[in-house]
Amino acid sequence: MDTSRALRTTGTVIAVAGLLLSGCTSGGSETLQTAASARGEAGATASVPPSPDAAAMRPYYAQKLTWRDCGVPGFQCSTMKAPLDYANPGAGGDVDIAVARRVATGPGKRLGSLVVNPGGPGGSGIGYLQAYAGIGYPAPVRARYDMVSFDPRGVERSSPVECLTGPEMDKYTQVDQTPDDAAERARLVAAFKEFAAGCEARSKRVLPHVSTVDAARDMDLLRAVLGDGKLNYVGASYGTLLGATYANLFPDRVGRLVLDGAMDPTRQALDLNRDQTEGFETAFTSFAKDCAKQPDCPLGQGSPEEVAARLQDFFRKLDAQPVPSGDDKRPLGEALATTGVIAALYDENAWPQLREALTSAMNGDGSGLLGLADSYYERGADGKYANLMFANAAVNCLDQPAAFTGPDAVDAALPSFRKASPVFGAGLAWAALNCGYWPVKATGKAGPLTAKGAAPIVVVGTLRDPATPYKWAQALAGQLESGTLLTYDGDGHTAYGRGSDCIDTAINRYLLEGKPPQDGKKC
Repeated sequence: MDTSRALRTTGTVIAVAGLLLSGCTSGGSETLQTAASARGEAGATASVPPSPDAAAMRPYYAQKLTWRDCGVPGFQCSTMKAPLDYANPGAGGDVDIAVARRVATGPGKRLGSLVVNPGGPGGSGIGYLQAYAGIGYPAPVRARYDMVSFDPRGVERSSPVECLTGPEMDKYTQVDQTPDDAAERARLVAAFKEFAAGCEARSKRVLPHVSTVDAARDMDLLRAVLGDGKLNYVGASYGTLLGATYANLFPDRVGRLVLDGAMDPTRQALDLNRDQTEGFETAFTSFAKDCAKQPDCPLGQGSPEEVAARLQDFFRKLDAQPVPSGDDKRPLGEALATTGVIAALYDENAWPQLREALTSAMNGDGSGLLGLADSYYERGADGKYANLMFANAAVNCLDQPAAFTGPDAVDAALPSFRKASPVFGAGLAWAALNCGYWPVKATGKAGPLTAKGAAPIVVVGTLRDPATPYKWAQALAGQLESGTLLTYDGDGHTAYGRGSDCIDTAINRYLLEGKPPQDGKKC
């Protein structure tokens, strides 16, 4: 699983995807959310293309949205045109950006639009809005804002990136990501090359134009066509990089921005992957401590190190001999089992489900862990995959040069990854090789995002966040000239709407009254 490039956000549990940084098993990845998905890679885009020609952009900013029924009660949908290539607006054709909203319900004075993004990259903003944010955000916020989201370019309804068929993805997600010999290394490299070649064959037109900078420019178009002078925004996980990139490009158009589960734009891909590996080890340690106290813990009692050793032993057994999962073509091997475990670490509410799935798998029934892995990959019961993993890789590989360019580079880094996480380190190191064979050269690079002159921006960090380590939130809040750090002493990925009255009250007050929490506030 390529966790180091796939970010996910969380919500309830296992109802959908979330965010990660790399992806799982040979691709990308996300957290589980009640609502919908989000996935993301680590890689900030300090290298910004020239500003688009103002005259050529004028028709795009002048367009009017025509709203129609979405087929989901209470929501309206529309389509926005954006230039495929912002360096040559109009010359290379357009992309369609799918947009959805739920109009402010009242009472109280309307505050404009609140754009939300669930993360990823690759998460469907529209799915997130309709399944969670538009109905699950605090009622006072929904009363005064039109709740709005969009599928970023390359995602689901917006000129989606396509790479592999369902059966091809089934095989891809089972490839061993802890190769033990030359033959297994060759199979993993071949899988990465096949994935990249599939993306080029099916999505060549859009692949060079799905960077975070492109999506941020789209977001300014959206702000304008919604009729808002400034952007009000809540971004989770990778959505924090998107929001910070927007603020850096358009500081004078920043309204009320919440960046929850923050990324550090200055960290290069290798460091981001290793940091996230450390984050999953921290999250697993919290799970292990809790599991050892439970009578149904399949990994037994003892220290977190002892619990981890038993999980590693189980993974080794699956590597040698997968167990039945209820799907003859997809027995539970080490790759899918690892993805399933990581998926459940995004949200502590999933820990009981993880214990149950591990117990079944250790008794010869891998269906529970397979279900967790499928939720992570957004695989439907019909065998079809959402394009989350495809968009995830496309954005990540464009936003930063690859962490590794070949197997030898992975070998050199393995000791540091294993130190970061004895349980997940090797798999996450190899997963970070996915961008090494990408057909499009990266256009971005790591670098600070300062958003000089922007209004106050609230950056939220969770102390034991598995996918976006707390130190990233500290770093981003420090880089942003107007950044304010809000800290949640808790587990799981992201903080807003996850049960902390202290966090929710502080963010609601900021969104409704424009008053950010005191810098350094802890909940």
